[in-house]
Amino acid sequence: MSSGVTRYDSLTALTQGEKSQSLSAGFGLALGVFDGIHLGHQAVIDAARGEGRTGVLTFDPHPVQVLAPDRAPRRILASLEHKEKILADYGVDFLVVMEFTKAFSQQEAALFAEALRNSGVKRLSAGEDWSFGKSRGGTMTRLREWCPEVVVSPVPAVMQNGERISSTRIRQSLRDGNLDAAAQMLGRPYAVYGEVVQGQQLGRTIGFPTANVSLSEELLPANGVYQVEGRWSQSWVRGVANVGVKPTVENDGRRSLEVHFFSEETPASYGWFTEISFLKKIRDEKKFTNLEALKAQIQRDVESASSS
Repeated sequence: MSSGVTRYDSLTALTQGEKSQSLSAGFGLALGVFDGIHLGHQAVIDAARGEGRTGVLTFDPHPVQVLAPDRAPRRILASLEHKEKILADYGVDFLVVMEFTKAFSQQEAALFAEALRNSGVKRLSAGEDWSFGKSRGGTMTRLREWCPEVVVSPVPAVMQNGERISSTRIRQSLRDGNLDAAAQMLGRPYAVYGEVVQGQQLGRTIGFPTANVSLSEELLPANGVYQVEGRWSQSWVRGVANVGVKPTVENDGRRSLEVHFFSEETPASYGWFTEISFLKKIRDEKKFTNLEALKAQIQRDVESASSS
């Protein structure tokens, strides 16, 4: 599944790459971490549109993981590779990934602003409270002063039910099993992205072969059985997924994601990547007395996921 987004690893690479596009109109650039790319992030991206191509500049790893690892979330909402897929769906042309280190955090804010100005950007956007550089010396107000020839757009927080939409709130909604709340803040169903790896191959012995999806650092929703959609090319395929510890057949306590797709075109090999979108929860995970009872329940789960 091609993302359709060009990735650059520095502002210098961006400048060279965008010049090769021969676009005299320049480009717009949205700045931030963008974990999950929720409605607030989308508002920032929209503010960067209107000047040729539209790009996103983000940081990896997450700045909190470097500056305050004890406060960093254990799981994120979208890996870098997954961000590319989401951004492509949202009409973003390119992604600039800046390596975030302690040394980078100590760089004077004015130097980063100069690099932005020299990149050829015509429009910059970020959250109105976004700050950058040594001692957080860079603000959107200062950025406007440092880049007078660039349209700088500070974007207010997007609110929902009187509260600011945030990645933290989305993570909590997923832990609580509230898919609807997460989807409302994201503007789409929550999804994860991972590699299909070899498992116990138990599913195929009871008539329901599954893809074991290995995630790197993305957050799984609460344990249970879900109606899902997956894609590994351009089309979404309906399926049913189990999130949890598989208590009927395993008891090592490790959480996993297994998906049974309603398609005969699922790749038979391993090592391919898929995006799994969680549509609704069907039931909680439970332990069955034997495999026959498990098989009967999976059949009911498939019927439930197929009929709605």
